[in-house]
Amino acid sequence: MPEGDAIHGTAKQVGTALVGREIVSIETPQARHAVDRWPERLEGRPVRGVDARGKHLFVRFEGDLTLHSHLRMTGMWGVYRRGQRWRRSPRRAWLVLRTHEHDVVQFDGPVLELMTDSRTRFDQRLAALGPDVLVETFDHQRFLARLREGDQSRGIGDALLNQRSLAGVGNVWKSEGCFLAGIDPWRPLRDVSDEEALATVGEIRPLMQASVEGRRGPRRWVYGRGGQPCRRCGGQIRARGQGDENRTTYWCPRCQA
Repeated sequence: MPEGDAIHGTAKQVGTALVGREIVSIETPQARHAVDRWPERLEGRPVRGVDARGKHLFVRFEGDLTLHSHLRMTGMWGVYRRGQRWRRSPRRAWLVLRTHEHDVVQFDGPVLELMTDSRTRFDQRLAALGPDVLVETFDHQRFLARLREGDQSRGIGDALLNQRSLAGVGNVWKSEGCFLAGIDPWRPLRDVSDEEALATVGEIRPLMQASVEGRRGPRRWVYGRGGQPCRRCGGQIRARGQGDENRTTYWCPRCQA
């Protein structure tokens, strides 16, 4: 599943292609949207903004209408010069927004819906999200409050993936953040201080911000390196599934004791 940095980066690309540009056609090839009449409802409406919150992306049109997307494990947005070959088959396109210069394509859903701006503020799935890890002024107290509302026997590595506590973090950055903060990802939340939780987020945020800006970050410390030597201490990096979804956590038992 794309993490928040990938979605924020995609929002910047899509926004560059659509905001201030004439939308010359809108296509909804996916059968489930055949009766939704999105081309008719959006005809003549310019895109006024594209933004992201956590792993959710919003294409906002004039007149209080917004396309909401969540890619989960299968979806993808693509931005292509007109005439450029798409990276996925046209049969997998759910939405095509064409300008004179670009094709902006959403492939493979699975969440794609047209809603009003007010619904994006009050929809329970969206209202339940915790603070976005990538916002400029991160709400530390709200994050801690959400973190402490959850099951305190849960390992912090697993808890950081809970989008109700912290929106946008995925498996890569939770593993890297725990390593850089020196926190064992298996330590129960009840044994993690507020200062340690904030230190972990403090390590994650600049890594994700650099990714959004396209800056080359440091080599991965632990993620994807199970069985290899730790770059810091030389010990063996371990990898094991964690949490209800059994997402693989990577850590160094020596550095994160």
